[in-house]
Amino acid sequence: MICNFLVYIHIPMENFTSAIPEHRCWVHVLDNDTVSDNGTGILSQQDLLRISIPLDSNLRPERCRRFVHPQWQLLQMNKTSGNVSEAETEPCMDGWVYDHSSFLSTTVTKWGLVCEFQALNSVNKFLLTAGMLLGNFLCGHLTDRFGRRLILLGCFLMLAIADTCAALVPTFLLYCALRFLAGMSAIGILTNSTVLIVEWTKPKSQALVMICLLCSAGAGQILLGGLAYFVRNWRHLQLALSIPIFFLLLFTRWLAESARWLILTNRPQEGLQELRRAARINGMKNYKDTLTMEVVRATMKEELEMRKTKSSLRDLLRAPTLRKRICLLSFIRFTTFVSGYGLILNLQHLGTNIFLLQILSGVLSILISCAALWALNHLGRRISQFLFVLFMGISILATIFVPQDMETLRLVQSSLGGGLVFAALSSGLTHANELLPTVVRATALGIVGTAGSVGSSLAPLLMILAIYSVPLPWIIYGACSILGGLGVLLLPETRNQPLPDSVEDVENERKGSRQAKQEDTLIKVTQF
Repeated sequence: MICNFLVYIHIPMENFTSAIPEHRCWVHVLDNDTVSDNGTGILSQQDLLRISIPLDSNLRPERCRRFVHPQWQLLQMNKTSGNVSEAETEPCMDGWVYDHSSFLSTTVTKWGLVCEFQALNSVNKFLLTAGMLLGNFLCGHLTDRFGRRLILLGCFLMLAIADTCAALVPTFLLYCALRFLAGMSAIGILTNSTVLIVEWTKPKSQALVMICLLCSAGAGQILLGGLAYFVRNWRHLQLALSIPIFFLLLFTRWLAESARWLILTNRPQEGLQELRRAARINGMKNYKDTLTMEVVRATMKEELEMRKTKSSLRDLLRAPTLRKRICLLSFIRFTTFVSGYGLILNLQHLGTNIFLLQILSGVLSILISCAALWALNHLGRRISQFLFVLFMGISILATIFVPQDMETLRLVQSSLGGGLVFAALSSGLTHANELLPTVVRATALGIVGTAGSVGSSLAPLLMILAIYSVPLPWIIYGACSILGGLGVLLLPETRNQPLPDSVEDVENERKGSRQAKQEDTLIKVTQF
């Protein structure tokens, strides 16, 4: 839980470290710290700004243009006239002046990532999510080969070093490279910690554990918003969030390897030792007599037999019903991640008080995640996922029509959308796990997870379209979410249905007539 709490915030941290403050061109008569060119020094800052910076369509100073020569005649006018639009302007040749009321410094102010260089800010976020995409591939493979614990330790160390160094680097290129590595390691920690916790949890508690993991990520958002409010310098904030990861390494000596993984990889004796260690910690009596190699092998007999059966991509492609499910799940995961990460990484564009918005998003994500558990068990998997994904898309589209001056409404609406992201993800993960047969579940979920990672990588790049039309990225985010919600309706319901074990179970669609393996259907969670 602590891992998710401290590690997840390294993803939405970009909302503060890469925030874009208000800015305008540097101009000689206003920013050279000498007496102004009018020779009197009696003009106000507002007058000097008026003669130096043209106004945009909203009658606010342009962010990326300035007059080539001061327009002194504007001092004699109450309003701008047609002649002003004909005055010669130029880009910001001498840099920019930033508003430091919200942020003392960010990566944007450090390296001038505004105006014609604004797209680089989205590229930076893209590299973070691209690192998460690659991390999904590498960590998933390495975890199954070398174990959960070893890869988790390596990811902890890489994240701590990468993000600490990112706070100290002198160039933007190095910063992007280190954030790429941070994305790789962060997703590795989140995935492996989830798998490790679920594999050490009894089935009746797995649903609750999954919700607790999501709530811990929501609590991380609250911490991020509060800490960023008091630490307005991006370097200091990055260090404040990165250095604690080193201290987490001190506690990993008590981290146990997955007993299930040890047994399935032909290391049953080590797995038995870990089980006995857990039994001793939990206060079980006579655990040495109860936990024997024979008991372990008998309990894991089914899993050991399935381990010998190698599934391939051909098995997935030959089954039409299973193939349809995988395609639909991939589409839904892709659209959900495009919308979800588009919202999570760009909160600054939705409200003026980014600090309060981040905190409220965290609070609502905790409340809605708890509501998601109730909905999954009472409304069903399909209808719950449909409603959460649909409402997320509607909340994103609604922000387009809410005026900027209605700050309270935009704040509530954006926070609700941020909370719905977690509910959509939790319901999607649960539904996908129950739709896929046991023998090919890992392979199929790997395909679906890759589609989601591609969507999360694409989300930051879509924000570049705001240069041409401000609402366009949000229209795409909202439309993707709504399309994904409609796709959920094409999937079958899995509540109170036994999990399919083989491809034939899916193809024959006779799961309802098979005897349930458990009295109560349990929510089972797998890797992201």
